[in-house]
Amino acid sequence: MEGKDNLKPELASEAVDAIEKVVGTYPGYRRAHARGYMFKGVFTPNGKASPLTVAAHLQDEAVPAVIRFSNSSPVPSHTDAHSPVKGMAVKFQLPGGEETDLITVTIPLFFAKTPEAFVDIAHFIKSAKDGFPNLKELGKILLEYPESKAGLEMLKEMRSPASFATCQYYSIHAFYFMNTQGRRQAIKYEWVPDAGLSMLAKKEAAEHPADYLKEEMEERLKQGPVGFKLNIQIGGENDPTDDPTIAWSEDKQVITVGHLMITNRVESSVDHLLFDPTNIPQGIECSNDPILHFRHRAYAVSYERRTHGQ
Repeated sequence: MEGKDNLKPELASEAVDAIEKVVGTYPGYRRAHARGYMFKGVFTPNGKASPLTVAAHLQDEAVPAVIRFSNSSPVPSHTDAHSPVKGMAVKFQLPGGEETDLITVTIPLFFAKTPEAFVDIAHFIKSAKDGFPNLKELGKILLEYPESKAGLEMLKEMRSPASFATCQYYSIHAFYFMNTQGRRQAIKYEWVPDAGLSMLAKKEAAEHPADYLKEEMEERLKQGPVGFKLNIQIGGENDPTDDPTIAWSEDKQVITVGHLMITNRVESSVDHLLFDPTNIPQGIECSNDPILHFRHRAYAVSYERRTHGQ
């Protein structure tokens, strides 16, 4: 994987330590996206990705999937309305027993472009209201890291969704598809909901129960499966693959490569699963985005701590 060997191993532990210092430690929980709900489904590719990649789950055979929807907050007691940014992690179960993960969130940009910047920003934030730093802390961050402005402004404007099923989710990072001729094509992923987009006003969200998103999904699934299209954005010459704080050009080509049908909820006892954005199959490569590789290491630290009761 490009860029991975350049990372300082201690940065992952420093990042997790910094999160714990701000919000506290919650044994057994993830250090980010702590509150989550698990579901099962089936992903069916349409074959349109096959000229670009030999990845098994993007050819012509449907594969089972485990899906985890989550709140971005590292505090498991925060209500569903507390942190507007939501996550959708999908573990595809490939033929032959292999697995691959796709981790997405409801915001297309990140607020840090290097692991060092992420750790520094975490240290800046001594307290946070609704998952967002106060004005004094925000000013310090933007002075030191002006590239964070777009992502932080998006965070500030985020609203809670009416449902996990009415959000659009983005991979943030770029990946490379590899085809049978060895050609590499930069792409980004996005999940587009069949139900359309629907958000709540801040006052309306505050009036909902603490776990309203879980309840809403359970009720929705009684009416039938919940669906998402999987799109890929085709990167152009000027679209950066190593900086998740910069948006790709608006005129990029978008291709629908498959469809996910979520069928039922899974009990939380299986929430021990590790989702890793760098867990990819043959036919896909990680880009040289240092944050992408940093997440691999930080998630491993978080996993080690939570599975050992820390």
